[in-house]
Amino acid sequence: MTIGSSYNHPSSIINTTRTQRSTNGKWAARFPNPPDLCFDYRALVEQENGIAKAADPHHKISIIGAGVTGLTAARELYRCGFTDITLIEQSRRIGGRHLTVAGSANSTTSHTPFEMGAMRMPFFNRAGEPPKEGRSLMAYYANAFDLECSDFANPGSQWVTSTGIYLREGSMGGGSTPQMLIWKNADGQTPPPGADLQRVYAKWKAFADHMTRHVAEVFASQAWEAMWAAIVEKYQGVSFRDLVSMPALQAWDERLPGDFGGMGMSAEESAIFYAIGIGDGSWGAFYDVCSLYPLRTAIFGFSSQLQLILGRVDSMGDPLDSPYLHDEAVFDSKGLSFDRPRYIGLAALDECLLFMKTAETGKSFYEHCGERNNGLLTDSSVTKLQKLANRKTRVYYNWKHSQPEHTQEHFDDFDSVIMTLPSWLIETRILLENFTREMLPLETINAYKTAHWETSCKVFAPLKKSFLSKNTNIPQAIVTDSFIHDVYTYRYNANYSYDCILLSYTWEDDATKLASFSDKELVDKCAKELDRILMNSANIQEKISPYIGLDQAVVHRWMTDKNALGCAKLYRAGTYYNAVSLMKYNRDFGHVSGLYFSGESFSVDAGWTEPCFRGAIDAVIHICNKTGAAFHGGFSLSDYPHYNVRT
Repeated sequence: MTIGSSYNHPSSIINTTRTQRSTNGKWAARFPNPPDLCFDYRALVEQENGIAKAADPHHKISIIGAGVTGLTAARELYRCGFTDITLIEQSRRIGGRHLTVAGSANSTTSHTPFEMGAMRMPFFNRAGEPPKEGRSLMAYYANAFDLECSDFANPGSQWVTSTGIYLREGSMGGGSTPQMLIWKNADGQTPPPGADLQRVYAKWKAFADHMTRHVAEVFASQAWEAMWAAIVEKYQGVSFRDLVSMPALQAWDERLPGDFGGMGMSAEESAIFYAIGIGDGSWGAFYDVCSLYPLRTAIFGFSSQLQLILGRVDSMGDPLDSPYLHDEAVFDSKGLSFDRPRYIGLAALDECLLFMKTAETGKSFYEHCGERNNGLLTDSSVTKLQKLANRKTRVYYNWKHSQPEHTQEHFDDFDSVIMTLPSWLIETRILLENFTREMLPLETINAYKTAHWETSCKVFAPLKKSFLSKNTNIPQAIVTDSFIHDVYTYRYNANYSYDCILLSYTWEDDATKLASFSDKELVDKCAKELDRILMNSANIQEKISPYIGLDQAVVHRWMTDKNALGCAKLYRAGTYYNAVSLMKYNRDFGHVSGLYFSGESFSVDAGWTEPCFRGAIDAVIHICNKTGAAFHGGFSLSDYPHYNVRT
């Protein structure tokens, strides 16, 4: 569903004369990077001794949620020297919306992973720069943990042999019989086929290139905050649908630095763009969100040079020797078993955060918890946070949450609490008690209660090796306005016994309309629909189902996942400032409340891993500052920019 990933935009559109960091100092980010807080988090975290040295190592910290945000916060606090950290997870696995299924329940022959959650990672590297050299936390951790990656097989990109486009029952080509348009883009610069698609592509590319060139010139300079504030003011009340049809500007006026106009598409062109973006997936599910979200995604590096995480593996795809890899089971601090590490796919990132040793201590956070016989709780659902008169926070949780007949209520008191859960889970599962308005303003509560969470549904299945090795008729990727929407096929390793196919990838209403079908019904329905499309295309007329292991398919629906209640948090037009206010909370109120909000739920970059990392480090920075820790590298909070919210 990413715009712009069929070419190296925006990483290739950079003023090559500006290769040094800005005058803002060594902590300033470089372009491309998220725009709101121009800060190089990697520079802080990759220091030899981590972020800081704890002055109060026994400051007692609870982290709620062992997704990538909670795991990152735990590891980095431990690197700083904090020793009394408790990580509480509701499920029996770690990773949250990083959900790697290494084969189906019926499969015994291969460990080809299916990424049921996040699957394609931006590293914020520039064109020609290896991914792990990108100035992002994803790049840092991938390098630190020896994670292997490859270019993601996005539709419309040079990383697929061809992309099939089937719109309006094959009538887009204008022929007498239904056709599937075939897009081959080996050089990464070839526009999609057909005059209609090329007009849409050209209008999007003209807008994106125009905006990116000006942004890249100013990013991280002293003028950047003012320019971004002007962009926000111009577009925060505009939906993406309206941006697409807004008249295009012929020239940018420096007197109106935030105004880049729109894309100037007609109603017919907008309908095409709704269905396929620029060929790499439907953007229709996002047409009514705030236009700043797709602008952030496309202009600031989230959709550039995306990577598939293969895992902590060798050239044969087998896991490298890693902690607890060969253990039959791993256990939390209360002796409950949880999913053991396999170091395959994106889940390897989360497993490394927990199980890999830190250079500062020579131990992992997991080993530290083992020595303490405390600190890691799974199958434990937090039910209430109660602010006490002594300024501590009492955390209540149900232990053995998944076993109602054995569930026990426990509580413990903490100096600081980091909340990493999706905001809908906070509202529906956790009571916040005795927090005054000076600690937790009503505006903050309203902002996370009214956040928009969207659903997503993925249908993965094994794919015979012969499809990618020998098939020359059926395109490797398919984009359609049918209910299946987007189809991806790709290979992790030639050594694995099969490849994988993402048989259907849908978001928002397109995912909701599939909710009434059982998993088996949905798998069968998707396969039959894809076969129908291919057979109806006069230039294809071959079924794909013989290549697919339909009986081993896996389905995941994020809105009904009780540990998520949604796939990603978005924001409607006019609510951007509410979302940013949540990111400001840690700095403005955390030192008073002892409560820190972190992760994608409290960001403006829905569905990505980088804001999870950044939110975790933000909480660590503020806890370190609150407890008088000595920051490394000469960093101080005065070097940390402020989130700006209109008053």
